[in-house]
Amino acid sequence: MRMTSAMALAAALAASMSATTACAQDAAVDSAAPPPVPAPAAAPASGGSARQVFTPADFVRYAPKNAYDMLNQVPGFSIRDNEQLRGLGQATGNVLFNGERPSTKSDDMVTLLSRIPAGNVERIEIVDGASLDIPGLSGQVANIVYRADDFSGQFAWKPEFRAHYAHPLYTRGDISVRGRKGTIEYELGLYNNDSARSSAGGPTIITDGDGNIIERRHDVWRSPYDTPKLSGRLTWDGPADTVGHLGAHYQRIYNPYVEFGRRTRDGAPDEYRTVRENPNSWNYEVNGDYQFGVGPGKLKLIGLRRFSHEPYSQEVITSFSDGSPAVGDRFTQTGDIGETIARGEYQWKMLGGDWELSGEAAFNTLDNVAALYTLDPTGAFVELPFPGGTGGVKEDRYESLLSFGRKITDKLNVQIVAGAERSTITQSGANGLTRSFFRPKGSLSIAWAPAPDFDMSLKIRRRVLQLSFYDFLARAFLNDDNQNGSNTDLRPQQDWSYELEVNKRFGAWGSTKLFFVYRDVEDRVDVIPIGDGEGVGNIAKARAGAIDWTSTINLDPAGIKGMKIEARLLLQKSSLRDPFTGETRQWNGFTDRVVELSLRHDIPGSDWAWGTSANHSHYQPVYRRNQIDTTWEGPVFANIFVENKDVFGLTVRATVANILNARSKRDRTVWTGLRGESPIAFVEKRDRLIGPIFAFSVRGKF
Repeated sequence: MRMTSAMALAAALAASMSATTACAQDAAVDSAAPPPVPAPAAAPASGGSARQVFTPADFVRYAPKNAYDMLNQVPGFSIRDNEQLRGLGQATGNVLFNGERPSTKSDDMVTLLSRIPAGNVERIEIVDGASLDIPGLSGQVANIVYRADDFSGQFAWKPEFRAHYAHPLYTRGDISVRGRKGTIEYELGLYNNDSARSSAGGPTIITDGDGNIIERRHDVWRSPYDTPKLSGRLTWDGPADTVGHLGAHYQRIYNPYVEFGRRTRDGAPDEYRTVRENPNSWNYEVNGDYQFGVGPGKLKLIGLRRFSHEPYSQEVITSFSDGSPAVGDRFTQTGDIGETIARGEYQWKMLGGDWELSGEAAFNTLDNVAALYTLDPTGAFVELPFPGGTGGVKEDRYESLLSFGRKITDKLNVQIVAGAERSTITQSGANGLTRSFFRPKGSLSIAWAPAPDFDMSLKIRRRVLQLSFYDFLARAFLNDDNQNGSNTDLRPQQDWSYELEVNKRFGAWGSTKLFFVYRDVEDRVDVIPIGDGEGVGNIAKARAGAIDWTSTINLDPAGIKGMKIEARLLLQKSSLRDPFTGETRQWNGFTDRVVELSLRHDIPGSDWAWGTSANHSHYQPVYRRNQIDTTWEGPVFANIFVENKDVFGLTVRATVANILNARSKRDRTVWTGLRGESPIAFVEKRDRLIGPIFAFSVRGKF
């Protein structure tokens, strides 16, 4: 039975209450072309789940410049980065490159995809991860099949201008080249796509516990952000299964922050307050892998070294209108963070399935020197004792895992991973301590595809998360008058994770996906009591769950050619017992609600496209011993863009963002002692203007 256009549209919209926000994609030469619909394809060799295959012809309407432009238009697919777990470990993202996961920890998937010119992409395969021979994958996975045969290059320039407070941004963009000489494929690029010019300004009202105004503030802050990165990569396609990769990058990060404020109180001189932060840093990474045949299988050797030099300073100075001596504080620290990883993976086929034995050694270090100062009446900073901030942390970790995956039936695949890790954490400095841990690890993944347009996957796994070594040491937060004590007993967070993904495709109409997650957590990392103060530590038990619903709706079948809607609804809930009060609450700063909606229209028979998007997020407060603090921007961010895909061969876009006047807000309640059990010292309510943001982009190739 065939639905009418109106009925089909209603059904599609109902199925779509959510989907990934459209990340402004470049449109196409022939914008009347139909939206991407997968071509029929056989199941992958290692499993029984039917796959979807998209070719460059499916994306003509969007005039993509790179692989990211293409993958972001695949209906219902959401790019997921690798989780920041320990070492390299197993694959946790959902994008492969020529069937392999990248051997890097410093680049996200969007960056890696953006480096591949669209002309190099042969096809994009969407398949269930459990059906592949790469342990750790589950749910929908995209394999980007590409090859560079000739020299090619691409570039983008993306300036931005704000109506209030911020300086113009001229430095955002990238340029890269890619090519092949015989069996060597090369890539070289300079990237600064993450740069920004953040700013806001406006009033803050301070009241006492009874709601009486005790202070008025007006503050303006700005923070220019640039992250230029020079990177290169070589790929060697050897005989048979032999392949090698060598990559490296060097990056500078500039992120100064300055805030100017005026504070007024009845009967007191006006205060003029300046906050300055300087976290400028540099880092590098060198990584490589080499795969070759050995016996009945293939061996892959992986090596990685990365290092980051991270000086930081924060200074807060308050002067007075009556000429009284200024007061102030300064906190400085310099951290050197290093990570060295050696990993081996041996894969072979046996007993009707895919096997892999992996071993990994990872060595992480932090050397940190910190100091705290106060401003004396002469205007000089005098150093104060701060022993807990200086020290070092080192972890040596060894891991071994065995995995087995096979096709059970034509529609069912199973993958099992089992193993363990052993680690030793050594802290030097005040109250230094050495501890060793042994932790079992593993996962079970099941993929079921009962029909070509419907599939499900279930994954159960034991995770061990990475620690921030800075959390072992003391730290001062001068802007809010907070301080963390050092904690030598900090342990990595662990959890049992249960994940269910359900995908349904509606042919030319689009697709929808439901993703369910539940995590049973041990040693949750949070702020806890430490001595007479507080710092980062562990909470024995916690839990969290989420429902993430995304959908893509193509309106071509309804007669609205060239238009599609994407939407997303994320609902999350968390729980733990507060270490200060014993009450049950959600996690610190937890995002409990996200709503995203976007529309894109590629006007048929023209080079023009336009679109709009909006998103809303809601966050839980951050809890400390004597305060509850909620900081957010919103309630709704929205933008609108117009784009031409052929301006002398270039794609040009103009965007106006924050058209609904989202603002920067903060609600903070501070008690004189333990929150809830002592008098309220003050309540802070902030409402700062962000204003409209005007962005422009030019993208092309050579």
